[in-house]
Amino acid sequence: MSAPATPGCRNLPVLRERGQREVFCGLTGIVWLHRRLQDAFFLVVGSRTCAHLIQSAAGVMIFAEPRFGTAILDERDLAGLADANEELDRVVAELLARRPDIRMLFLVGSCPSEVIKLDLRRAAERLGEVHRGVRIVNYSGSGIETTFTEGEDACLAALVPHCPAPTEERPRLLVVGTVADVVEDQFRRLFEAMGIGPVDWLPPRRTDQLPPIGPGTRILAAQPFIAETLRALEARGAALLSAPYPLGAEGSEAWLAAAARAWDVPTARFQDVVAAPAARARKAVSAHRERLEGRRIFFFPDSQLELPLARFLQDECGMQAVEVGTPYLHKGLMAAELPRLAGVQLSEGQDVERQLDRCRAAAPDLTVCGLGLANPLEAEGLTTKWAIELVFSPIHGFEQAGDLAELFTRPLTRRARLEV
Repeated sequence: MSAPATPGCRNLPVLRERGQREVFCGLTGIVWLHRRLQDAFFLVVGSRTCAHLIQSAAGVMIFAEPRFGTAILDERDLAGLADANEELDRVVAELLARRPDIRMLFLVGSCPSEVIKLDLRRAAERLGEVHRGVRIVNYSGSGIETTFTEGEDACLAALVPHCPAPTEERPRLLVVGTVADVVEDQFRRLFEAMGIGPVDWLPPRRTDQLPPIGPGTRILAAQPFIAETLRALEARGAALLSAPYPLGAEGSEAWLAAAARAWDVPTARFQDVVAAPAARARKAVSAHRERLEGRRIFFFPDSQLELPLARFLQDECGMQAVEVGTPYLHKGLMAAELPRLAGVQLSEGQDVERQLDRCRAAAPDLTVCGLGLANPLEAEGLTTKWAIELVFSPIHGFEQAGDLAELFTRPLTRRARLEV
């Protein structure tokens, strides 16, 4: 049930809710993780429902051979007629024989009771001894333990123990959180132009590029859903650079500025590097501001991107955030975003019926929510935006700022056309 609004992070009032949730499980993160880690394979140990979820979310073509799959434990395993570990060993052996290009295999736990009984950590260790050419890692994407974007957090946290120690003492920048390859390339050019480096990424494009982690590591978070990963990195001596997330022109500039300060980049050099891309970003966003300015937006909790998205829409697009819900509000990871949302109603967690009531009463111009709520709300006359698209799309950085704004103008344009 809902709790009264209480002082939250940075003394902003936060409505804490604990009730029924509407959100995908952490298995969904495989959809973008398998695109990023180009020599890894994600093997979900689960049921046919898990297989349907991943296949539907990914929209994989029938002729494609993706780098994920499901080791299905069916009724005979549940009834004790088969040894689940033997079945898992068989599936892994067949997979690795067929796909010799796999350098890292993730065993991803799910929530069926027969899977919960398995000790996948020990299974990964056992299989690693058998298949020595492949690094085998496990993490949980179970809907009982993880929500939508927490699957990535669990995956990255599982990678940290496999990261080497630095071989030199000079500081290194570590960008944490999955971004599209084109976004990484853009940021790398900007870092290089400012003289910032070495720069590592977690996750990297290939598993043989796992970054060294140590006391000289400075973390710049590209995604806000990395709480467990951050704890694991800080335990290795790494330190977080506080910054807004690189969404929009202002967010991207402030994000890069945090790294520039840590590397003592002269102000003139920083401005010289970012001036042109920042100007392009502002121009691209301005093309959508007329449609968005003055519009009211309501965020249901889904991906943990809600606060930086609300800040971007408020500050750069002129929208008014009625309520910004987020599954979890991490004080450290949101320290630079929260002061920019003064006066906005924030909510953490979810009691979906209460939040639906508040949304209907507010009658916002645009509602950002999960797929399960979008169609019913559309039927009630509300205009909705699928939250999942904001995770699947390249939205970070200067060059994507206009595309990010367009993701919010599109449903408003669609509604206007339907009403003609």
